[in-house]
Amino acid sequence: MSAPSAASATPATAAPTPAQLLDFVTRSAADAELIASLPLDPEGRTWLRLEGPGGSEAWLIGWPPGTGTGWHDHAESVGAFATAAGTLKENSLAVRIPTSAWKSLELAEDLDRERVLATGEGRAFGQHHVHEVLNESIEQHAVSVHAYYPPLPLIRRYSRTGPILRLEDVEQPEDWQ
Repeated sequence: MSAPSAASATPATAAPTPAQLLDFVTRSAADAELIASLPLDPEGRTWLRLEGPGGSEAWLIGWPPGTGTGWHDHAESVGAFATAAGTLKENSLAVRIPTSAWKSLELAEDLDRERVLATGEGRAFGQHHVHEVLNESIEQHAVSVHAYYPPLPLIRRYSRTGPILRLEDVEQPEDWQ
């Protein structure tokens, strides 16, 4: 299954920019037929892989009430996501963190950022963006579209207790594809 392609706007050899990824996810999130094609599970997240623009990796994701990603980053990939149904909350850090040679960091004050993304809203982000995405509704599914370029080389998962961010796991593509 594929979503609308931005290939005509992006030459095959050019890497898509965060703005182009945001355009793709926003247009895809508005595609009612695409959104309706995602099977929703009352217990766990569901997803379909999409064809993203310019060789990017894209996903349509269903979020049951009360689910989230936990703190993570997408390594060297830039990305974007848009809410297609429901409301999602993103907690993020307003600083890049070192990408290696550490197991835990104590974060300075005032680095936390929060965004609420209602249906039709999206955001783009750069490399090493640390965040978590949540569906805080207690009764409504949320659906979103995500795109990353280059395709995700890995995902680093973190735990967070107050100001302490701890690296817990590094997932490889074979772990989620």
